[in-house]
Amino acid sequence: MKKINLEIVLYEAEIPWNTGNIGRLCVANSLNLHLVKPLGFSLEDKFLKRAGLDYWQFINLKIHENWQALKDFLGQNKNYYFFSKKAEKVFWDADFKEGDILVFGPETRGLPDYILEEHKENCLSIPILNSSTVRSLNLSSSVSIAVYEAMRKILD
Repeated sequence: MKKINLEIVLYEAEIPWNTGNIGRLCVANSLNLHLVKPLGFSLEDKFLKRAGLDYWQFINLKIHENWQALKDFLGQNKNYYFFSKKAEKVFWDADFKEGDILVFGPETRGLPDYILEEHKENCLSIPILNSSTVRSLNLSSSVSIAVYEAMRKILD
């Protein structure tokens, strides 16, 4: 199968096992993982390592001091998609392409409003049909859903 070029960004991730699972997903699909500080855990965390299993050493991982440092590194004029339960556009309506950057917020609060407001046209939601009971999906589940939908569209 063809290699897909996507960048996965976790903005201020808080829970190590979610980041470990996402790291394993990135290794499985040869994707780049970017972590924007501050993180809610140490990169030496045993839960992070356990979730990433013995794949953690193979992750193409970049750590960025803040949001501006990430944008400086990846470029301002790239196609960023921001995942949020506040978004009006559903993720399957996005036209994902090679080189896209998929951005996810911290588990307890999501992406900050200033980022979402600045990029309204590229904010995407993952529908939750039972939203009266479930507020949001697990971060690693959301990243997996988004990654595989982006890959499907790119490979079509």
